[in-house]
Amino acid sequence: MKVTVCIPSIPPRGKLLRRALVSVLAQEKPPTAISVAIDHERLGAAATRNEALFGARTEWVAFLDDDDELKPEHLRRLCEHAEATGADVVFPWFDVIGGTDPFPMHEGKAYDPAAPHSFPITTLVRRSLAYAAGGFPPGVVGEKAMGEDWQFWIRLRDLGATIVHLPERTWLWHHDSGNTAGLPDRW
Repeated sequence: MKVTVCIPSIPPRGKLLRRALVSVLAQEKPPTAISVAIDHERLGAAATRNEALFGARTEWVAFLDDDDELKPEHLRRLCEHAEATGADVVFPWFDVIGGTDPFPMHEGKAYDPAAPHSFPITTLVRRSLAYAAGGFPPGVVGEKAMGEDWQFWIRLRDLGATIVHLPERTWLWHHDSGNTAGLPDRW
């Protein structure tokens, strides 16, 4: 399987981006390409993630936020699971560094399209479906906030994507005070 790792970033996080890239380059199954998009105009996570996504040309894309890291087996295990299950989207689990898991009730839980649940963006996705979904919509800010990743999963589900969970911890989710929640006014 050919995979492009897509990483959105912002200028103040150069050191974090380097750490993320080191983890991508240490993969047991190296990616075919890496697409990094830097938000110089404070457009937000959705627009920057889309820039990285629409720069990809491989059959598959793997998303990684610039402040997180992949364990060496991440791409290999996600690709193996996609091939074994026929999935269009594979989401693994994570170890949290500097915080707690905000979704402990979903770890190990199969995805049910009739009762979807949230999961982090660090996934493997069939690129053609990501394109068909139009990429990531801007997050809704306010009382009924729903991030661009949740809306993206719902769009993929509505397109008929097969979404499966790999019940393994294949990446590191860093929680720290520098988290911008994808909002351009937070950096």
